[in-house]
Amino acid sequence: MYDFVVVGAGPAGSRFARRAAEEGYDVLAFEQGEVGEPLACSGHVSTDIWGFTGENARDELLQNEIVGARFHVGGPGSDAHRFYKREVVSNVIDREGLDRHLAGLARDAGADVREHHTVTAVDQRHDRVAVTVRGPDGTETFEAKMVAGCDGPRSRVRTELDLAEPGELLHGVLGFDSDADATDYVDVHLSAPRFFAWRIPRGDAGVEYGLAAPPGDDVGGRFDDLVDGYGVDLHRRCSGAIPIGPPESVTSHRGFLLGDAAAQTKPFTGGGILYGMTSADHAVREIDPDSPASLAAYERAWRDDLSQEIRLGHWLRRAYSLPEPVQRAGLSALSGEIGVHMDRPSSLFSREHLRKVFS
Repeated sequence: MYDFVVVGAGPAGSRFARRAAEEGYDVLAFEQGEVGEPLACSGHVSTDIWGFTGENARDELLQNEIVGARFHVGGPGSDAHRFYKREVVSNVIDREGLDRHLAGLARDAGADVREHHTVTAVDQRHDRVAVTVRGPDGTETFEAKMVAGCDGPRSRVRTELDLAEPGELLHGVLGFDSDADATDYVDVHLSAPRFFAWRIPRGDAGVEYGLAAPPGDDVGGRFDDLVDGYGVDLHRRCSGAIPIGPPESVTSHRGFLLGDAAAQTKPFTGGGILYGMTSADHAVREIDPDSPASLAAYERAWRDDLSQEIRLGHWLRRAYSLPEPVQRAGLSALSGEIGVHMDRPSSLFSREHLRKVFS
């Protein structure tokens, strides 16, 4: 019997598998396909990412450095309002490479990470969980003291454990242009209903274009309009769901959720890489696989750390739906040098940021 079966080897799952294995637990992790595929997430992250990676990861994964963002109320070619820092504020990375790197660290720590294994059932019992998996050698059942659901916004583990869905699922579309662009600003368009669109320069790797909005708002058509406005031909497209709003509980008797499965994401951007891995660290510190009662400590720990940021993120997102004249006035008044952290909305009230705003 394993201590933990981890379902999903994205950033949150691989981080948990690595840290749990380093603590001496027997960890078995499953990934439905190949680690890192299919891509359904942007590679624009804060510089905090390097605190979760191994040595030389920056040399391997870094594609570009970003110092600021140009906010547009309209589409390409519309007036821009610049927000910036005098130092690097974020990085653009090889997103698929990040997944492979983190899974490699989990393997190096002693976790058994198996690709091409699809979980088809989770049977939660009083003293264990039985996880049924379909793999290259057929269907097998593995037993563990606990199961970690790290299997994305449409989590099978969440359904099997009878846990609530996220508050909302947005539809996101990504596209990639191969022309190199090493400029250091991203473009953000508030033209998508109730969310936004973006353009991210990736250095020699090209340019990423994206748009997310609630399903039914013609996301695909709006994305085509964005790309046409920039006058580019994309060589690759992909799409996926973005969970917003964690449910009241992400734990059951012998199971727990991490990352997108738990909607541990930023409501104002949809990004969840750092929130998911931060929550994974809380899970390793708090959860004892021999004590189901310890799951409550995990619930408290990650919420104590992130719930205020998520709550403030919901308030920030409301600004995306304000009337255009109000958006223009607000962006014009607040643009310039900033002192915020892209993962922490509470930094809007930091002494550093307020000093920049009023200077």
